[in-house]
Amino acid sequence: MLLLYYHPHPTGLTYYVKTVAEGLVKRGHEVTVLAARHTKETPLGEEMLNGVRVLRLWAPVRISRGMIMPAYPWHLLSLMRAHDVVNVHMPMLESALVAFMAGISGVKIVATHHADLVLPKGLVNNLITKSMFALQQVLARRSHCIVAYSEDNADNSLHLEYFRDKVRPIYPPVVIPEPEPESVRQLQAEWRHEGGPLIAFCGRFAEEKRPDLLIRSLELVNQKYPSARVVFAGEYDIPYEDTWQRHSGLVYQFKSQLIFLGLLRDKQELANYYAACDVLVVPSDMEVFALVQSEAMLCGTPVVTTDIYGGRVAVSVTGMGKLAKKGDWRSIGEAIIEVLDDPNKFVKPREFIAEIFSYEKTVDQYEAIFHEFAKN
Repeated sequence: MLLLYYHPHPTGLTYYVKTVAEGLVKRGHEVTVLAARHTKETPLGEEMLNGVRVLRLWAPVRISRGMIMPAYPWHLLSLMRAHDVVNVHMPMLESALVAFMAGISGVKIVATHHADLVLPKGLVNNLITKSMFALQQVLARRSHCIVAYSEDNADNSLHLEYFRDKVRPIYPPVVIPEPEPESVRQLQAEWRHEGGPLIAFCGRFAEEKRPDLLIRSLELVNQKYPSARVVFAGEYDIPYEDTWQRHSGLVYQFKSQLIFLGLLRDKQELANYYAACDVLVVPSDMEVFALVQSEAMLCGTPVVTTDIYGGRVAVSVTGMGKLAKKGDWRSIGEAIIEVLDDPNKFVKPREFIAEIFSYEKTVDQYEAIFHEFAKN
């Protein structure tokens, strides 16, 4: 499995790969992850993590979110020759190199498409985006199969439109414990103000996630729920972009209604957070799926999300929430109020959600694909 950042890097993509890799190991497969050493604190070289062999390489040069690993070609070719199939998690700067090395080693590629790369506007970022698009096209042409998060994503992605015959939609792996009732009550007592609702935002305070729209929506929400609070879980001061700084005035304007928890790494802590809140809001301009939606639903919390391809799937297939217009803070506010007014209309049993977003089904489908394209 090839990707840039691996556990403990806290992103949905990392969690996705980690969960699938460990699920395959439990079924008796040997899984190796090749990734970058993304921080000085992360071990360099090889280690075993929950049965997964992880090899992290020195990455001295950084380009936006990407990193250059001088020893990557040698390690890549060596691992390809020793393995039956390679699973590439796009977007990756090394996409064209992977395609070339796969041809040399005779191994087939199963690519997983996690996103159409979107970076903040700017000359350098525009160049990076166009270059990455071209590199991903090279990899897609060489891939024998491309996994997408959903049919909706496969039908609308710019990266996938030329390769639709290769695409197989698989819902992402979702594993979250049941919330602890006493911990949930304690969190609600700590965060609620005068009995007002708690609104969750779980993710990076990043441009494409549009946290500013959620904050702006309080102008409308406050007309009916003046004691509402938004509880943010995730990184907010991100090194590679200035979203937090640009919206500091908005944050200050509503500071009495905003709670910033930072990153929640523990899954039980995350489950309790979801359950303590009355609604999760995903106001993004772009999402491939947003795992936080299905996680929140499994914890009994309905969702408001923007009506964008990929990101609307969880609400559409479960009915556990409302869709709002992309980029429209008023529409987001209206959807929040509708859910808060009648939550029982939207909440579904955990068993119902778990049947739709089944971790075991996800691993089953990946296992079948890898068997199909493994070396004979």
